Amino acid sequence: MVRVGAYFIDVVVLIIPLLLISFLFRSVTPAADEMEQAIVEIMDSILSLVVWWVYFAVLHSSKWQASIGKKAVGLKVVDENGNRISFGRATGRYFAEFLSALILGIGYMMVGWTKKKQGLHDMIAGTFVIKAENA
Repeated sequence: MVRVGAYFIDVVVLIIPLLLISFLFRSVTPAADEMEQAIVEIMDSILSLVVWWVYFAVLHSSKWQASIGKKAVGLKVVDENGNRISFGRATGRYFAEFLSALILGIGYMMVGWTKKKQGLHDMIAGTFVIKAENA
C-alpha cells in the first residue's frame, strides 16, 4: 500500500504541470476539423506520456533513486546489487509498467505475493523497490 500512496503523490505532483502543458499545446495548435482535432488529441497524449516517462526515468536514475512520491514515503529503486539504476534501466522499468497494467493489473499485484516484493515491471527491469536507509 505504501507504493500506491507514493504513486498517488506523484499524480498530485504531475497533474498541474501536465494540465498546463496540455492547455498550452492545445492553445498553439487549434484544430480546424475533426481530423486535425484527432491529431491534436494524439499528440497531446504522446506529450503527456513523454512527461510521465521523463519524470520517472530521470528521478529513479537520479541521486534520489526515487520519484517525489517514493521519496516522501521513504522508498527507493535499486538494481539487484542495491545500486542506483541507469536512465536506460529506469526507462525500461517505466515502459514495462504498461505490461503490468495491461494484464489486469496483475503485474502490480505481484508485489504482494513475490518473495522480493517485485512487480512484473521490476522483474523485467531487474529492479527492486526498497526502504531508503535515511527515511
